Amino acid sequence: MSSRVRVLRKQNRLSLEALAERVGVTKSYLSKVERGLSDPSISTALKLAHALNVDVGRLFSDEVEPELVTVVRADERTPMGTGTGPGDTRYEGIATGLTDKRMVPFMMHPPTDPADPPFKSHAGEEYLFVHEGTAELEFPERTVTLGPGDSVYFNSALPHRCRSTGGRPAAVLVVIHDEPSGPADRVPTLP
Repeated sequence: MSSRVRVLRKQNRLSLEALAERVGVTKSYLSKVERGLSDPSISTALKLAHALNVDVGRLFSDEVEPELVTVVRADERTPMGTGTGPGDTRYEGIATGLTDKRMVPFMMHPPTDPADPPFKSHAGEEYLFVHEGTAELEFPERTVTLGPGDSVYFNSALPHRCRSTGGRPAAVLVVIHDEPSGPADRVPTLP
C-alpha cells in the first residue's frame, strides 16, 4: 500500500503536508505510511481513500493499476487529425487511453513539401527524438538539422515548425509537457 499511496498523492498533485491535513494525520505519520514503516488503521485508510478520490480497495490491491501503466504497440497508435495530403503532418497518438497525464507523447511524420508551414507555439516544453529519416526543426533565428538518433529539447513557447528532409517523411517521437494551471487545460495542443 505504501507506494500506491505515494503514487496516488502525486497523481492528485498533493504535497505530503496537504494530504496529511486532509486526512487529519501528521505529515510524519503519513511519510511513515508511504515508506511502509506504518500501517494505517481502517478509519485512516478510509480517510486516505476519500482524500485521494479512490475506492479504499485500491489502496490495498496488489495488482498494477491499468491506468498507471499503459503499453501501446506500434500498430495500436491512434491516428490524430487528417494528415492525408502530401503537405500535411501526420500524427499518431501514444498512450491516448491514459487519462490525467502531464506529458503528451506522439509520433509525428512531418511533411516533405517545400512549402513552409506556419510557425506554432504553445505553453510548456517539448522533446523531439528522430526515430528514422531526417528532419529540420526551424525556429525564427535558427534551424536545426536532425538525423536518426538525434534529439532536441526546447521551450515550446518559442515559435517552431518541422519538416522532413531526404525525400520521405521522417518518424519523430514528440513529447510535450505542459504544467497546467487547472484541469480544464491539462492537454496541450499538438504542434
